[in-house]
Amino acid sequence: MKYAITNRNRFGNNLFEDWDKLFFNPFETSELKTDIREKDGNYILDVDLPGFRKEDIDVSMDDGYLTVRAERKEEKEEKDEKGRYLRRERCYGTCSRSFYVGDIDEKTIKASYSDGILTVTIPQEQPKKLEEKKRIEIE
Repeated sequence: MKYAITNRNRFGNNLFEDWDKLFFNPFETSELKTDIREKDGNYILDVDLPGFRKEDIDVSMDDGYLTVRAERKEEKEEKDEKGRYLRRERCYGTCSRSFYVGDIDEKTIKASYSDGILTVTIPQEQPKKLEEKKRIEIE
């Protein structure tokens, strides 16, 4: 699912998208829970990814969209050193979430992963300075 980041509130989710999810897709579990904050000229995303290893997580930029994707592969062995599984409740699969961040150089985006939280730091786009009115000399 993709969320647009506007200049007014770059990370603001559309109220109606959340409303639609409540009624039309209440069992969707692949969405990554994300806190977004502003600090020191940056947007900081804290994405919950408990139980994932760093190697299972991919952060990418494509056409102005920042995408966080994580995959937990199913262990095929039905037995471990403790015996045969009678019930397995831990889920396996892929989850992802995308945010529109606009034309940002991906080299300026930083990411770290610790204690089940992926932290992505994105520099805020600086407003373009309008050039001062220039006078053209008439010859």
